[in-house]
Amino acid sequence: MSLPDKAFPVSWDQFHRDARALAWRLSGLKQEFRGIVCITRGGLVPAAIISRELNIRLIETVCIASYHDYVSQGEMNVLKGITPSLLENGGEGVLVVDDLTDTGKTATEVRAMLPKAHFAAVYAKPKGVPTIDTFVTEVSQDTWIYFPWDMGFTYQEPIAKDHRG
Repeated sequence: MSLPDKAFPVSWDQFHRDARALAWRLSGLKQEFRGIVCITRGGLVPAAIISRELNIRLIETVCIASYHDYVSQGEMNVLKGITPSLLENGGEGVLVVDDLTDTGKTATEVRAMLPKAHFAAVYAKPKGVPTIDTFVTEVSQDTWIYFPWDMGFTYQEPIAKDHRG
């Protein structure tokens, strides 16, 4: 698979810093969350970091597949729903965490389940921004984020492709 024109590779260190920055933003809300629902798979890592930083012990998953080929978003497929106790009162007091909101389709699907929950993502693209409440970094819609769990060590083309170093 070749890299798109706008690739944003994120290292483990950078992702950890960004997830902690999200936890700082969330702590500034002065809201006590009764639990976290992480959107799998991307929300697993930031949910672990945020749960530690905010001392939230109850972590649940909602399993939705939308990137079936790792390239383009397809049909939403809910593989596992949310524990009924977290659905009570529209999810009030629940924090929903994901790594990225791209088009907002996944967040919209989950918000239908938890309309009163607080939605947070580490990264956001313009189309996804209206579907979440808190995020750390916005990237352009045509940027592909390479998360550390999807990467190995590989050569990266220079930004200026005609560069002769």
